[in-house]
Amino acid sequence: MASPRYSQISLEDTCWYHVVSRCVRRAFLCGIDNNTGQSYEYRRDWVEKRIKYLATIFTVDIAAYAIMNNHYHLVVRVDNERVQDLPTEEVIRRWTCLYKGPVIVQRYMSDLRKEMSAAELRQVDMLADVYRQRLCDLSWFMKNLNQYISCRANAEDQVKGHFWESRYKCQALLDEKAVLAAMAYTDLNPVRAGMAEDIEESAHTSARQRILELKTIEAGISCTRGAKNDELRADPDGTKDPGADVEDNASRSPKALAMDDEAKQAPLLQFDPAGVYRASIPFALSDYLEMLGTVGRVVHPARRGYISDKCPPLLETFNMDLAVFVEHSSHFIERFGNHVGDPALLIELAAKRNVRYLRGIARSRTLFSAEDAAA
Repeated sequence: MASPRYSQISLEDTCWYHVVSRCVRRAFLCGIDNNTGQSYEYRRDWVEKRIKYLATIFTVDIAAYAIMNNHYHLVVRVDNERVQDLPTEEVIRRWTCLYKGPVIVQRYMSDLRKEMSAAELRQVDMLADVYRQRLCDLSWFMKNLNQYISCRANAEDQVKGHFWESRYKCQALLDEKAVLAAMAYTDLNPVRAGMAEDIEESAHTSARQRILELKTIEAGISCTRGAKNDELRADPDGTKDPGADVEDNASRSPKALAMDDEAKQAPLLQFDPAGVYRASIPFALSDYLEMLGTVGRVVHPARRGYISDKCPPLLETFNMDLAVFVEHSSHFIERFGNHVGDPALLIELAAKRNVRYLRGIARSRTLFSAEDAAA
């Protein structure tokens, strides 16, 4: 029997989750339909933009994503603490980006707020408390993602009915090792399916976005250094007017300065191995990309079977064997249940839930337990 949703998503146990949603129809969500030859590649952009847009509204940070032909993967961090600090006005503003809201909310967000009574303002505060809980609710996030995509695709195809085969599947990630395995499984999906040769060619994945961002930063630094050298050569005495190149934003039109809500894109969750930031991925980006490159050369269907003798530093840090990591992380959904993590954490959670065991605990001993792996 399937587990109830509240037992799968519990922010008391963990704020990290691996989410999968799959298309129900024969026609692809994205990619090319082999029967009709129709290409739906452009829909990947729908999903990617919608994910990042919703991340600007909900306190759900995106650590990894991969958009495949008929399904997509997300690794998210749900920030229950950040949403509690949001004032009433900000909560209402975020919620009304998605929903119109009752009349009293519409009045609150208009010039009529100054005419509202104290009782009406208290009612708005009560509604804000409800919305505040929804803004850190993964189910509401997924509802606004899947419903938007399904309505848009159905309208384009001129059909009715279900677009997704079921509610999204969810795995709670109980520790850093589980987060690492889920992120690697997500980012390497196109490589594992033979759709890309490596992570740099894996379109619509978080790994490729991070690589492109790194290249942009490096190119920007190089250009900045070159520009400074040019300035020194052109103006060796430093007599150039420092305000000559400053753009006058006041002369630009409001439309040029304004950004449409649908165009807003939240950045991906940052890597922070030092643990300076509370909301971050607890390992280094360079180590993660190096590990993806090593594992990607193994899981690609044309190169399966060869495993390097050199273990990536990130796996060594977590005391995980490369061959075992490749074997089990490549079948992350099939081999693990609704909860993934160290065996001790699974045993503790099973006792807390008053159940005899949790699915995947034997696999967890092999993948996450250094003692069992060494044996």
